[in-house]
Amino acid sequence: MIYLDNSATTRQYDDVTEIMLKCMKEVFGNPSSLYSLGLDAEKTLKKAREQVTDAIGSGRTVFTSGGTEADNTAVFGAAKALKRRGRRIVTSAVEHPAVLECCSRLEEEGFEVIRVGVDNKCRPDMEQLANAVNSDTILVTFMHVNNETGTVMPIDEIRKIMDKNKSPGLLHTDAVQSFGKMRMPQNADMVSMSGHKIHGPKGIGALWIREKNSQGKKILLPAYITGGGQEQGQRSGTENVPAIAGLGKAVEIALNDREKEMKRLAGIRAEIIGELEKTLPDVILNSPREAGEKPGMCCPTVINMTFMGTRGEVLLHDLERDGIYVSTGSACSSNKKGQSHVLKAMGLKDKEIEGTIRISLGRFNSMDEVDFITEKIRAAVTRFRKLGSFR
Repeated sequence: MIYLDNSATTRQYDDVTEIMLKCMKEVFGNPSSLYSLGLDAEKTLKKAREQVTDAIGSGRTVFTSGGTEADNTAVFGAAKALKRRGRRIVTSAVEHPAVLECCSRLEEEGFEVIRVGVDNKCRPDMEQLANAVNSDTILVTFMHVNNETGTVMPIDEIRKIMDKNKSPGLLHTDAVQSFGKMRMPQNADMVSMSGHKIHGPKGIGALWIREKNSQGKKILLPAYITGGGQEQGQRSGTENVPAIAGLGKAVEIALNDREKEMKRLAGIRAEIIGELEKTLPDVILNSPREAGEKPGMCCPTVINMTFMGTRGEVLLHDLERDGIYVSTGSACSSNKKGQSHVLKAMGLKDKEIEGTIRISLGRFNSMDEVDFITEKIRAAVTRFRKLGSFR
């Protein structure tokens, strides 16, 4: 099996599984309990919290059930906390549904939402963004890396625009696809991340919150889930200690050789793209070509390509028969009817969207797989086109 859908989820590290099992067997106390078993669980939480926080910067980390809850906490929390300062929210047209759906809900409640467009490589229209941000803007939420194309967004530049235009708002970034792979933006106020995108467990994520905003005021969000006051009063409910410990371990492994690993995956990515473009006609690379951390580049793990005259869903199942797993886009919206809102926003035509697949790399992929991957993709595309669908 060659798994190439790591943007959807990743295979968990064995070390992560082992530490989770140990917690289940030995550190099963409630972290809020005062006896030693509870204190051991609390120490486990503290260690993982420090691992996540240190990976982003000085601030506080609130554990959540995943990236979706982290996004919801940030968007709804900022809107509720700052609604007396303004009613405008600025986001992009290519955000994850965990952000876009929140913005749509807030729009129904009377907030003004501006969705900034993108170009054909998923790079935001900076002029439109600059015109959208004003003194009434209470939240700007832009993902750090797009989950379908891998495009790196200019988060720190957005902060400069907010400051220049005297926005009183908070800057949130969904870093689910970049956390543990790239350097985190330096000037975001809130950062969302998820464990299962970095070979950690599912059902666990975190929201990092800066202590003070750009005006030097403490950032205070209302509790998203209320009850016993866990997670610094931000998110009530007994913490999932095994998953949190597993997340901490995954972060530790990811950061240990992050730059070396991303360079390795960038090499694999370049080989796959080069081989497919060399041997197949009518192929469109929708992701930025150059891999890197700078805005406008592509996260080294993602390839989004259109094979004209094919259907991505058919290619997906054809490749599955050869033991290769790819996707046609975001797993969080693949079970919904309709085409990718990301590719639509980028200006792709219906036939181009129809023939698109996403290849996303992870720690367990290697250069040795490239020939087999490209050979099977080439064969599947050629086979489909010979059926007479290519036009």
